[in-house]
Amino acid sequence: MKNDRSNSNRVAWIDAAYELLVTSGVGAVKIVPLAKTLGTSRTSFYWLFKDREEVLAALLERWERQNTKALILQTEKYASSIVEAMLNVFDCWFDASLFDSEFEYAVRSWSLQDSAVAERVREADEQRLSALQAMFIRYGYDTSEADTRARTVYLLQIGYIAMHTQETKDTRISRVAQYVNIFTGQSCTPADLERFASRHTARFSSAELATAQQEMVHEAATDARHHRG
Repeated sequence: MKNDRSNSNRVAWIDAAYELLVTSGVGAVKIVPLAKTLGTSRTSFYWLFKDREEVLAALLERWERQNTKALILQTEKYASSIVEAMLNVFDCWFDASLFDSEFEYAVRSWSLQDSAVAERVREADEQRLSALQAMFIRYGYDTSEADTRARTVYLLQIGYIAMHTQETKDTRISRVAQYVNIFTGQSCTPADLERFASRHTARFSSAELATAQQEMVHEAATDARHHRG
């Protein structure tokens, strides 16, 4: 029981540290402000942690568990096609419980001030890119093309985060079909879009689904012409 209480208390401190990191940057993650946030004394901090660095280390571990692990798992999730696989990855950009973009921004900002954190970010980038490349390879792309497509997907999303781009979910979701086409070279079917939209609060309009259908017909006609040629 004592250990459970201790673990719960540690999580509360780390949760408070996360909030300060995301809202005010790593410089704000200090013992006294944390104690004030939790309505306790700084003495209680030392019952749970050796020093501030231990809390910062716990934040980095949480970031790696949440964002890096989640992205890798999404690339490995079952899909019947590269389009469906790509939409599985897109879930990360629409669901903060899978991939926390605010946390990502805060850690990347922190890395500009700390070379050790910068190295952890570099390692995470490599792991994520490798997972995306492996996903493309599983669906028939050669190694070089898979690498380029993986970088296109990942660097665009990191650009969104680094620029702190603010978009409504409706705006972003309306571009999904075009993004998938650019990233994979294949078009979403209306069923693909419906399944994706059903996982999120926004919904595709009938016009957007009609556009997706037109893209499919155009692609099929183009393929047919190529075969006849």
